[in-house]
Amino acid sequence: MEVFREKHEGVRWLVMGDDDSIFFLDNMVEILAQYDHTKYYYFGGHSEFILSNYWYSFNQGFGGAGFILSYPLAKALARDMMSCLKRYAHLNAADRTTMTSIADIGVNLSPLLGVHQIDLRGDLSGFLSSHPKSLLVSLHHFDMVDPIFPSMDRAQSGYHILNAANYDQSRMLQQTICHKRSTNWTFSVSWGYSAHIYEKIMPRSWLQNPIETFKTWAKSPRPPHYMFDTRRPSWDPCEAPHVFFFKSVERTPRNEILTTYSRAWPRGIGDCSYTGNYSAEYISEIHVYSPATKRIEIDRCECCDIVHETGSSKADIKYRECKEDEIIA
Repeated sequence: MEVFREKHEGVRWLVMGDDDSIFFLDNMVEILAQYDHTKYYYFGGHSEFILSNYWYSFNQGFGGAGFILSYPLAKALARDMMSCLKRYAHLNAADRTTMTSIADIGVNLSPLLGVHQIDLRGDLSGFLSSHPKSLLVSLHHFDMVDPIFPSMDRAQSGYHILNAANYDQSRMLQQTICHKRSTNWTFSVSWGYSAHIYEKIMPRSWLQNPIETFKTWAKSPRPPHYMFDTRRPSWDPCEAPHVFFFKSVERTPRNEILTTYSRAWPRGIGDCSYTGNYSAEYISEIHVYSPATKRIEIDRCECCDIVHETGSSKADIKYRECKEDEIIA
């Protein structure tokens, strides 16, 4: 509340977040611009780990990932703060105390799917490769997970993903899926982070579930562990993807944004044996062309077309709006 008491001119929103988080400010501004800042709003995100929500609250915005208060709500909270601290002196977490105080004002959390507490451990690649259809706002606990890019440390990984964000925050981690039916391949792109090739036609309804490459935040006795659906890693060559990671980004003369993804490692589990399927082991690089215009209103994901000559080690993907009757399956 110190920021509120300083009385800066023209303040509309107040944001609380931790210093081990990455914030995507352009996306945050675009989201907040859709709301009336003169009304009472409390935005934030849940923990990904079910037990964290149980231990604290399913109704709070977790502070590390960041929560956002409209100015009138922050003003009301500041007025009641001393009384609130006395009422809830038994609470030892600032974000939970904030939530309970806001509840007493008559306001509840409005969750944002792009706010990520990252109460997860280990390899985050599966989670980041199947982001929900919502603008990316924050990534917390960046120092608690493995580096998100191969051959980079955490700091280098942070700078690398922000390099993509400098070109287009609106598409960051947004999942786009398309099929090359002549080879029975499915491409899944998490813009600015990764690309996957499956040697089988896979529906979006399945690929939108993150591969469980990560581990629980704390010991969890039994499932469910997470606040979202997952799919287990597979060694079946028809289900396990060839994995590529973001390498570079540039703007083309045609006013498109070109992101390049390079193979992380050989998959090494053989080929999918379904009739008509082809190995994708020889693909080493994927080029993704997306419009230079921002995509703020995400009522539907984008679709794409694949340009690839048989035998070539490179594949091109061109983004476009989905057709009215298009089915991604």
